[in-house]
Amino acid sequence: MSWELFLLEQLFSLAQQNLLSPIILFFALGFTAALAKSDLNFPEAIAKGMSLYLLFAIGFKGGASLSGFGIDAQLILSLLAGIVLSACLPLIAFMLLRVMTKMSTLDAAAVAAHYGSISIVTFVAASSILEIQGITYDGYMVAVAAAMEAPAIVSALWLISRNSESDRGMDSTLVREILLNGSIFLLIGSFFIGLVTGKDGFAEISPFISAPFKGVLCLFLLDMGLVAGRGLANAKGAVSGRSILFGLLMPLIGASIGLVFAMLIGLPLGSTVLMMVLSASASYIAVPAAMRVAVPEANPAIYLTLSLGITFPFNLTVGIPLYVVIATTLIGG
Repeated sequence: MSWELFLLEQLFSLAQQNLLSPIILFFALGFTAALAKSDLNFPEAIAKGMSLYLLFAIGFKGGASLSGFGIDAQLILSLLAGIVLSACLPLIAFMLLRVMTKMSTLDAAAVAAHYGSISIVTFVAASSILEIQGITYDGYMVAVAAAMEAPAIVSALWLISRNSESDRGMDSTLVREILLNGSIFLLIGSFFIGLVTGKDGFAEISPFISAPFKGVLCLFLLDMGLVAGRGLANAKGAVSGRSILFGLLMPLIGASIGLVFAMLIGLPLGSTVLMMVLSASASYIAVPAAMRVAVPEANPAIYLTLSLGITFPFNLTVGIPLYVVIATTLIGG
């Protein structure tokens, strides 16, 4: 059997397993329900509660895991790599958008910010898939995820400031929006509590954050499927075919650059996959909130449809299996 055929078979096998996993099928159920105009819906308070639970659980588990690992050069290099990736990926995304589409500078910069920041739900889904595959990863990758939220927003504002028709900058309202964004604050806070309390603290609340985790994730992705499907249905005409192509191409570019950084640092397989996933994902929580403050003229139908309706499903169904196979091929199990 040729190497290319073996690689394709591995990719197909992993993609099949991924597509048949409950977390992906529940997302597909929500997406289908939205396109079929079903009245299936989650009350906003419940949806927010599930989001808070997932952020708390992944942050705490990451901190507790790091408490037994310690701070070393690899951790510091991983954090620096995450910050550099988050700051530079929007520049690449912006250039691609200006070449591939007819978006205005404001819309292109707003979209670009989403592709430098990260999707914590994609990160959680990838973590769960790695656990199913028996692939371990470093707990400090949660800290890398948190570090990659804000730099992309700063890069987008710099891109906007270069436009002669705009004079936007980092005012106090936006700084507060970035630093005190609820998702970032809870993720970082839970991470440090897990770091301080360590394995003993994890043992105390393990029944709450371990057993229910995947069930809550399934329900959350059901809601995300509803949101993504309705956003896609309501954005007819706002998103061009070339924009959709960008939403499929940019994750592959981001993952490739993330892979290079991970290999330069010497990350193990699981952490390499997560670095690729973080670099490939697009924010739909923290960045939209910041863009509403910084660039109210930018069209939410464009950046939310691309990040949540195109890139998010692509990463869940095709991207993550692809990143696992590529990383496994280049690094080994």
